[in-house]
Amino acid sequence: MTGAPKLRLGVNIDHVATVRNARGGRHPDPLRAAEIAIAAGADGITAHLREDRRHINDDDVTRLKARLAKPLNLEMAATSEMVDIAVRVGPHAACIVPERREERTTEGGLDAAAQRQSLEGPVRALAAAGIRVSLFIAAETAQIEAAVAVGAAAVEFHTGVWCTALAEGDEGLASAEFVRIRAGAARARALGLEVHAGHGLDYVTAEAIAAIPEIVELNIGHYLVGEALFGGLADAVHRMRTVMDRGRAAVGTWS
Repeated sequence: MTGAPKLRLGVNIDHVATVRNARGGRHPDPLRAAEIAIAAGADGITAHLREDRRHINDDDVTRLKARLAKPLNLEMAATSEMVDIAVRVGPHAACIVPERREERTTEGGLDAAAQRQSLEGPVRALAAAGIRVSLFIAAETAQIEAAVAVGAAAVEFHTGVWCTALAEGDEGLASAEFVRIRAGAARARALGLEVHAGHGLDYVTAEAIAAIPEIVELNIGHYLVGEALFGGLADAVHRMRTVMDRGRAAVGTWS
């Protein structure tokens, strides 16, 4: 055992809804996927309600909140529409993310430093409703300090650049990104923020990043849904939980 806190696994079910929406109807149901993930070891469920409703829809969010036995983390843009929905539904947490209609998926972190003034109102409204607010940002000092300034309780570091660099064999970039994430986690925690991470994580990278003790939550979706096609969602979540726990036991040993 290490002295690091438990590392939570949030399973993002967006792409279960993507498959459903490809044909219409209710199958496969994201709620059923969420329940399977929780039974297999997930600590919570993440769902991104996009402006264009390309995957998760309003009914999904309502049903998830009403029926889940574990926390719901609602990813959302900082718009008045999304704030109103979040306040009405009352998820445990809301993660504010950047959103562009033309992007395939979330392509980078929120520029909280540049958008500080426009973020203050949404963060304040969400927090007043008892919702824990996080900002999805790059692990950069200016972004971390902006998260503190607008009143966020947590940050989620975008790990996509690091994961892609590892997958493409760019060891120099991968090493530099990991150092940045590790330093950012220490800085954020020192400023009183809870630290999460996500985007592009797989079994290998999740185990590696689990060794950063300040990070207390990983949010993983696309990879798990992809793996579920070959061995089932329960097996994929259980394996992810296992590698995360193994990585946590190795705190301080990966570089």
